[in-house]
Amino acid sequence: MAIEVIKPGLATTVQDAGREGYYNVGIPLSGALDQYSFRAANLLVGNEENAAVLECALMAPELRFTAAAIVAVTGGNCQPKVDGVVAPLNESFAVSAGSVVSFDFMRLGARAYVAVAGGIDVPVILGSRSTYGLGAFGGFQGRKLAAGDVVPTGIARPGARPGRRIPDALVTPLPKEVELRVVPGLYYHRITDEAAAGFFEDTWSVAPEADRIGYRYKNGRPLKFRDRVQPFGAGSDPSNIVDAGYPYGSIQVPGGVEPIILHRDAVSGGGYAMIGTVISADMDKIAQMQPNYKARFVRVDLDEALAARAAYKSRLGQLRAALT
Repeated sequence: MAIEVIKPGLATTVQDAGREGYYNVGIPLSGALDQYSFRAANLLVGNEENAAVLECALMAPELRFTAAAIVAVTGGNCQPKVDGVVAPLNESFAVSAGSVVSFDFMRLGARAYVAVAGGIDVPVILGSRSTYGLGAFGGFQGRKLAAGDVVPTGIARPGARPGRRIPDALVTPLPKEVELRVVPGLYYHRITDEAAAGFFEDTWSVAPEADRIGYRYKNGRPLKFRDRVQPFGAGSDPSNIVDAGYPYGSIQVPGGVEPIILHRDAVSGGGYAMIGTVISADMDKIAQMQPNYKARFVRVDLDEALAARAAYKSRLGQLRAALT
């Protein structure tokens, strides 16, 4: 079976749980930006939790199915339709051979996940089917989908059926304003006390440049760095450092003006100071932020970050229990 791409949407790629184990050689995680919604989509259609799906950013595609399939759409609110008839979000539904699945605009959220029973059957590269656009490998020919592409799918597992639904309490929330919890980073001491206070007090807006590599935020007060003589090997900008590794979720502020949160396709190191790191439990929230959505940064310590991770895993466990 295969899916024919009639319209590709804005940026539709094949993603799975990600490509772990290669960050030290400059190859990032990639994989679904909203891991919870991605896993929910797979569970709805009876797939292994880490099977490959289509990740659709802001504008979803139009797809023709060459054979009957069970499909689910989770994450961002972009109403699916089968041959023009409304189909449910957050619930598995049947698609007949030859039918076309289309979507309305993204009313809330920024990324939807389209899972097909059997998964998207593209080659495994370095342990993952995820697309890494900067490296031009993985996914479907190393790129986002284009009109005319024919994307292969696998064989559905026994038990795949329509009508399996996520309980309302476990559906991905899609607020237009979020709190992002941050552990201060290795170079937090480089900004002044006043700048640090402003960073956590201000409400920041997502800039149009936000993508899978990083989310840029604007409209907060500029940060001031403490005066110092730049060490040999660092650039002239106060935010420059001698090159260092970038943690997943780290926050850099080039020129002290607009914070950038590095996401799953970001490079693994560079010459900007990381003033903090968004905790792992909140990274999915970033994936669902459209341009101009609002964020407040909330300072937490490592114990609070670990507690939040445990709560995230508990919620994912409840989802598994509800859908398997």
